[in-house]
Amino acid sequence: MTSQFIDLYLRPELTQAVSALGFVAPTPIQAGIIPLMLAGIDAIGQAQTGTGKTAAFSLPILNNLRTGGRLPQALVVAPTRELALQVSEAMIGLGQFCKVRVVAIYGGAAYERQLNQLKRGVDVVVGTPGRLLDLLNRRALDLSEVRTVVLDEADEMLSMGFIEDIEALLSAIPTEHQTSLFSATLPAPIRKLAKKYMREPQSVTIGRDQTTVAAIEQRYYLVNHADKTAALTRLFEVEEITSALIFVRTKLGTRDLAAELTNRGFASEALNGDLSQESRESTLNRFRSGQIKVLVATDVAARGLDIEGISHVFNYDLSEDPEIYIHRIGRTGRAGHAGIAITLVTPAEKRRLHNVEAFIHQTLTKSTLPGVEEIMARRQEELVKKLLFWLKRGRCKQERAIVEKLVEEGADPLDLAAVAIKIARADEKMRPVDPVAEVVEIPRERSVTPRSARRTPLRRERSADRSDSRSGSRVPLLREDKKASREAGMVSLSMNIGKTHGIRPADVVGALSYQADIPGSQLGKIYIQFDHTLVDVPEQFVGKVLANAGRYSIRKQPFTMARA
Repeated sequence: MTSQFIDLYLRPELTQAVSALGFVAPTPIQAGIIPLMLAGIDAIGQAQTGTGKTAAFSLPILNNLRTGGRLPQALVVAPTRELALQVSEAMIGLGQFCKVRVVAIYGGAAYERQLNQLKRGVDVVVGTPGRLLDLLNRRALDLSEVRTVVLDEADEMLSMGFIEDIEALLSAIPTEHQTSLFSATLPAPIRKLAKKYMREPQSVTIGRDQTTVAAIEQRYYLVNHADKTAALTRLFEVEEITSALIFVRTKLGTRDLAAELTNRGFASEALNGDLSQESRESTLNRFRSGQIKVLVATDVAARGLDIEGISHVFNYDLSEDPEIYIHRIGRTGRAGHAGIAITLVTPAEKRRLHNVEAFIHQTLTKSTLPGVEEIMARRQEELVKKLLFWLKRGRCKQERAIVEKLVEEGADPLDLAAVAIKIARADEKMRPVDPVAEVVEIPRERSVTPRSARRTPLRRERSADRSDSRSGSRVPLLREDKKASREAGMVSLSMNIGKTHGIRPADVVGALSYQADIPGSQLGKIYIQFDHTLVDVPEQFVGKVLANAGRYSIRKQPFTMARA
């Protein structure tokens, strides 16, 4: 294993840049990938975010560039705008002594600047599939001189539906080229893509023991779904948070939670796919600079984020996929710093928790939420710290003059101090400690399954189309498997109420047909989980259903709708 960058025989300008950036020894993915790419061999790197894979492919690209050309010699395809920008910035830093020309191409930004950069000449193009293909179709992007292609975060591009765009891009590149693919996981479609477009690729796999930061403290709290926000704010009261990244399941969930936290005194902002590029970059800049401490994000929106100094990662919603858990907690505990990963788990999510523990070969520590007395004591402790800080600074001349005047008028100094502290603590009244109900764990795979659902598949299939006597509408088939294939022309939407709220398929049909004014008979499969519900809606009605968001209710229980 190579122990120093100098042993990789890179160009002196690159060794100088690596040294200037403070890197000495290559990471495992760099030590494995760089020699392969320098030799022109197709490579597959399986590694998580934060392992140094950007430098692993950037250094060989920069090393093999021929200067003086006008057309790009290398193409890096990334799933998100944020990741494309990060890769381009990293490559510019690594190539600071090579005068490399790198351009980032991504949607949501004006065409003119990107077109002008391409016209002036470029060595490396880093971009997202949609905008790259758009410029290619406009004949503004010429890939005829590309000799190296890198597909970064390939599994994420697959999940975002970019595989066809990637194939279109690869078909526009000369046959004789080198391809490198980087992915945290290698599902069948990714392996198929590699087999089709790569020539005898060699693989470098960095196992979980190398990618999961040992310094991360991992614990979980068992809470009721309705108490998640209350539990989160209690933890905010006692944790030493410098900056926090909170993961939720839906875009709507990011907005709702960020607004709720802000209302409770914890300034937060949402990061989701609905933000414009300008708004996204502005939000991330505020987070990096410390203007905001809390970012609430979906997995897709947070893809490619590489921000140092995140002290806490919170799993507000635990993902079904254990590998996503690894991606999430890898955002903290970087560069040798300690990090904390906290997961809120409902009784219905215990199975997911067990899957995560089996996957990472670790047991998360079960912890108890802080009580009201502990929170009040912590608030008082923080107040005393502030008082002592300002006493040491001694910069209170105007305030002291007020105190001296009041004392001359007969006020007691101790009473004055007490009143001043009371005024200082006035904002605490705006932050009451919300109650958290005791969690009652239900036996796994039991509870509210109706007797009819336990019949044979044939009899159940027949009963699924019967009319509900109250609504007169067809009750769609209740999903047995959340991962069952979606019917053609259907879009899966999520409701934030489920079994714990006592809803039934007929309730879902009645609410959507009446309140969204769509035919209930057209709804597809319905899957009622413990704390949320998935329903398949015909594509032509999706806009109408989502437009009514915020005005739905079942038996006076309000609920929201979002894309699943």
